[in-house]
Amino acid sequence: MSAKKNNDHSGNGLFNQSLEKGLAILLAFSPDMRTMNLSDIAKATGISRSAAQRFTYTLEALGYLQKHPVNKRYSLRVSTLALGYRYLLVNQNVERANPFLLDLNLTCGETVNYSEPDCSDMVYVGRFPTSRRTPVHMPLGRRLPMYCTSAGRAYLSRLPVQQRKEILEASERVPYTHTTVTDIDQLLELCNEAAESGYAYANGEYYAGDMNVSAAVLDTSGVPIGVVSISAPETRWSLSDLRRQLAPLVIETARLISVRDPSPAELEPFAIGAGKAPPSVS
Repeated sequence: MSAKKNNDHSGNGLFNQSLEKGLAILLAFSPDMRTMNLSDIAKATGISRSAAQRFTYTLEALGYLQKHPVNKRYSLRVSTLALGYRYLLVNQNVERANPFLLDLNLTCGETVNYSEPDCSDMVYVGRFPTSRRTPVHMPLGRRLPMYCTSAGRAYLSRLPVQQRKEILEASERVPYTHTTVTDIDQLLELCNEAAESGYAYANGEYYAGDMNVSAAVLDTSGVPIGVVSISAPETRWSLSDLRRQLAPLVIETARLISVRDPSPAELEPFAIGAGKAPPSVS
């Protein structure tokens, strides 16, 4: 896996630039740019204003964008959720992991996450939250950097050393909190430690006060495909207690997901439509 996506498709006759630009418009919306006019969209995506007008008209007609009747600014419609939801519907790794993640959540009482790699980030695709108060909201689809999260370092720990280094060097290593580790040598040492112990840990390196332990899920060839994590606040745990008590649980859960297929009964609660009343029989 490369650290960055290859965006140079020049000369490839199969590459559809129109589709690329349409997707770029959808991805341009963010918490900082919740609504945009045509000039904003053109600037954010690097296309002309006339091209932005054509693409936004099409996306609006397809139901992915909506335009305010007064200020003419565009925003995403709820229909865009279907694009990401399809991934969760067909992802067999998430389906396979869910029963084990639920068991871990019930056992430890803290938030359990399942994430998958994308470039130099981990993307959260499964989540079982704690019933207790927590300072961190982590919706599905949230991306976090590999270098400063236990999930990322657990994943990196299962890669060849040179590949770990390439991903870390390509990352923009920002000190999000006063505990964030950004030094390459120190990060490589933490990855080595995770490779030896079977789990990685982080102490509030992205969100202050949020500690976590993680272990990688492997495919049949031993290649990491995802990561199981437990997140817990420093108000309930010390880092030493978290590592001593919860690391063995996260290691075992990752092992089970890697080697054991859940039974149909275990999968049933996660089936689409589970819990619906059966049709009445006249």
